Amino acid sequence: MASSATPAAATASSVDDGAPVAIPNLALPQLAFVLTEPKAEHKRQGALEKLVQGIQHDEMAPYLETLTASGVIPSHLPSSSTSSSPSSASDLVASLREKNSAELERLSTKLADARTNLGETEVSDALRERAAYLARIGEKDKAVEAHDEAVEKTAGKGAKIDLVLSIARIAMFHNDHELLAASLDRAQKLVDEGGDWDRRNRLKVYRGVHLLSIRNFKKGADLLLDALPTFTASELIDYDDFVVLCVLAGVFALERKDLKKKVIDAPEVIAVVPTVPTIKGFAESLHKSDYAAFFKALATVEEHHLLPSRLLSIHAKYYTRELRIKAYAQLLESYRSVTLDNLAAAFGVSSEWLDADLARFIAAGRLTCSIDRVNGVVETHRPDAKNARYAAVIKQGDAVLTSVQRLSRVIG
Repeated sequence: MASSATPAAATASSVDDGAPVAIPNLALPQLAFVLTEPKAEHKRQGALEKLVQGIQHDEMAPYLETLTASGVIPSHLPSSSTSSSPSSASDLVASLREKNSAELERLSTKLADARTNLGETEVSDALRERAAYLARIGEKDKAVEAHDEAVEKTAGKGAKIDLVLSIARIAMFHNDHELLAASLDRAQKLVDEGGDWDRRNRLKVYRGVHLLSIRNFKKGADLLLDALPTFTASELIDYDDFVVLCVLAGVFALERKDLKKKVIDAPEVIAVVPTVPTIKGFAESLHKSDYAAFFKALATVEEHHLLPSRLLSIHAKYYTRELRIKAYAQLLESYRSVTLDNLAAAFGVSSEWLDADLARFIAAGRLTCSIDRVNGVVETHRPDAKNARYAAVIKQGDAVLTSVQRLSRVIG
């Protein structure tokens, strides 16, 4: 996940107008990820320069210190991005620290004046401005604390929701899954108590992105695709990147008829696909049962959208495995038996590779078929519907009897 939004030029913009800004800028940890992930090496050109420029722009001394200490940013900065600034990371940290101190002192003075001489509205505005600046520079703990204080002093429901969503972005920036889950639950509660349509819709995007990050692709797809026609959460993720997530989640989660309706024929997807050629034909090849093209598209998606992604990299192997199973099951559903050679030709792979891949999934119980290696045939075993219903009744009956026995022991 990476927002391509321009870093906030002034933290006041997150307070004075209604549209949230990209604070903190989530494009930066994505760039840092690309610099450290071996499988994202092909995405590294210009990444260090962009990362340093973003840090300078948002005066992120705390974040720069963290990246320098972990070796993500070298002690000697690239000259192309530091022509008018210090050439070493330590000097840049010192320069940004001075700016941080000066701005935080100004904001503290403004807050003290509001508390002494002005009203609750001005105090709330000052608290929100200070919280936004702390989030902007990457001071995680102090930023969360400042946002919590601002929530307590803010009257409007919408403003409270915005502040809690800001905490969620801070959690995403710093990869704090526990804080993120708690913040989204907190925002959901506020929205249920009376959030407006826009904030309700933006929260769907936040929750959907979070669900993808914890490998819940099915529920995440429902939320993301529901928000696709009315997307407004540009402070969280760039629109094109959001559409790509919708395609990836949709291909994973949807049945064929829904895939065509909600993804392939969606105007938003049709508009973005020409600008993101790496997903062109991905959903359509699966829907049209062009499995050789689908396998090629899946490999491209893994290389360009899964492995280089801070959000999805950890799930890349799982994602590609599940989609291979989905494609195998979709083709085998049409046949009682098919030769291994024909099956391999359909997927554009060798018979040996397909034999080994299918065998793993059959052994794990993921595919209801068997391989006759003597005759080179894959046979599909369709479960008997009557036996399946009978087994389900027996299983449910055992569960009821167990519950009754436990209850009788408690009563007795």
